[in-house]
Amino acid sequence: MDRREALQLLMGGAALQLASPNLFAKLRTARMLLDTQAVPRTLNSHQNATAAAIAEMIIPKTDTVGASDIGATQFIDLILTEWYTQEERDRFLSGLADVDGRAQALFAEKFVDCSTDQRGKILTALGEQMTRDAQAARESAPGYRGSPQKPDKNFYYMIRNLTLTAYFTSEAGAEKQSVFQVSPRSLEGKQV
Repeated sequence: MDRREALQLLMGGAALQLASPNLFAKLRTARMLLDTQAVPRTLNSHQNATAAAIAEMIIPKTDTVGASDIGATQFIDLILTEWYTQEERDRFLSGLADVDGRAQALFAEKFVDCSTDQRGKILTALGEQMTRDAQAARESAPGYRGSPQKPDKNFYYMIRNLTLTAYFTSEAGAEKQSVFQVSPRSLEGKQV
């Protein structure tokens, strides 16, 4: 899988379930590389902990597996290391630092030391900024065939999509969300 294919899949985020079986298989193959990655190569220990805390807020463990259960931060580090450009990596790492800066300014603590409610307030603010960035992108230029532009330079958009991709390409996440049940064969003979 080349960098362009990987990034196209990552930017699809929640639409990953609708990706072609071939592209989905390539991302699942990329997950197998995680077994050979002993330690993070891009994220330092604090950045890794911050990314893990954010990912767990995005996909918390409930009656299904959460982001930490499926190795979301290992997947994020793999993508940062193997497929992101230096500019994209820098933007992501700056976003992690900004999250800590917001936590320090609001609660006098690092993000990882904040309560769940405090983390939620920070991520809500980031989500609102992502929405504003998406709106600005839509207003500046229409997307392909009129589809909305993605705020792909927005940190929260990046980490949210990486987390969702990590989840839906994991075996546990895919099985729990029935991703593997969607196929043209499953629709044969059924009226849609």
